[in-house]
Amino acid sequence: MGAPGLIAAFTAGAATLAGGRALVHWGIRKGLAAPRVPHHTDPGAFGLGFETLRIGSENGRSLHAWFIPAAARGGGARAAASALVAADEAVAPAVVVMHGWGGNAALMLPLARPLHEAGYATLFVDARCHGASDDDSFASLPRFAEDAEHAFAWLAAQPAVDAARIALLGHSVGAGAVLFAASRTPQVAAVVSVAAFSHPAAMMRRWLAARHIPEKPVGRYILDYVQKTIGHRFDDIAPLATIARIRRPVLLVHGEDDEIVPIDEAQQIFAARGDTPVELMTVSGDHESFADLEHHMGQLVAFLNRAL
Repeated sequence: MGAPGLIAAFTAGAATLAGGRALVHWGIRKGLAAPRVPHHTDPGAFGLGFETLRIGSENGRSLHAWFIPAAARGGGARAAASALVAADEAVAPAVVVMHGWGGNAALMLPLARPLHEAGYATLFVDARCHGASDDDSFASLPRFAEDAEHAFAWLAAQPAVDAARIALLGHSVGAGAVLFAASRTPQVAAVVSVAAFSHPAAMMRRWLAARHIPEKPVGRYILDYVQKTIGHRFDDIAPLATIARIRRPVLLVHGEDDEIVPIDEAQQIFAARGDTPVELMTVSGDHESFADLEHHMGQLVAFLNRAL
């Protein structure tokens, strides 16, 4: 075979290899993509007044969100207090609420009324590729964190919200995301992490095992590809690492019967806290059960009151 023939054969082989790799990468993204679940309710169904918003995020995308103002406070003797106290009462502490992978803001709404009645403004957000927010090339824990940071910035700019008293609350991947966001956003006043996994690689290995995908070599290839795609090493964004970089109070909440993320992982995060002030609260229930968390909202609100 002459030189032109060798070049043609090499080009064809490279094209075939590139095409095969592209197909594999498409399959990985397709397999890991979160389902988009439509909202089944809104805050009005819980008897709460709210505003529907679009909040800008990265890559020119926008997020769907519901803003629920804090319950009116004051009255009686407080109404006759000094102008200084009145000014302080005019702004409220607030909480950004982030759902988990494949979820949406509506699934987090059981938390809305207890937070509202406790005097907190709340912002329930759909991450990109979820709920009614814009699509993007992919979703990931760091992108959830970016969305939480944009939601935080929107809340901090509202005249009825005290920018110095804003907490982040997230569930599952959203929990890992708010921990990551708080580790690089010192203005966050407190964090509530519900059912966070300790390390993305551990979660990915469980995903691989459930699909009978061997870790060597296929699983390792997938893990490496995901890290390159999201632009972050798992070791850097893992709650095991981010927890010690937070300088504000953190509450770790985890279900005793969680089979998706074993409660051992919450204990691992707690043990890795370093100098971060962290509390660990275990509740009955599984990974997705907010009915159980509702019974413990008094403890959650007490933590926020102490922190904020």
